[in-house]
Amino acid sequence: MFLGEFSHTLDEKGRLTIPAKFRDDLAGGLVVTRGIDRCLSVYPRQVWDGLADQIAKLPISQRSARNFGRLMFSGAADFIPDRQGRVLIPQGLRDYAGLDSEAIIIGLHDRLEIWNPDSWTNVKSNVEEDPESIAEQLQELGI
Repeated sequence: MFLGEFSHTLDEKGRLTIPAKFRDDLAGGLVVTRGIDRCLSVYPRQVWDGLADQIAKLPISQRSARNFGRLMFSGAADFIPDRQGRVLIPQGLRDYAGLDSEAIIIGLHDRLEIWNPDSWTNVKSNVEEDPESIAEQLQELGI
């Protein structure tokens, strides 16, 4: 399970070091792709395979399903971290998420997200500003 928030740097080649506590869970491979909120999503290979199967089953007759598949698959890159736990984030994905030399990596149970530090600060502030509204919405979802 992925939990926590970590600040890391990207080197001049665009390599990002995965936090040590996550490396064992990602040693078998991972997929990095565009996230919905202009961040990057990182999935362990087995989680990605399940998600990819679900996306492939969406009806191609629905524009939103086609667009979601495009978002997820067209920018996706698969990796096995190197011995130091680094992965090379492709330039297109770095541009999409606004990553330069620093990144925030957050754990979200079965996946990670990689954020531009300023973007993450804004998102986190918005979430922390109105937790009651989020709780109400979750209640509507049965949580």
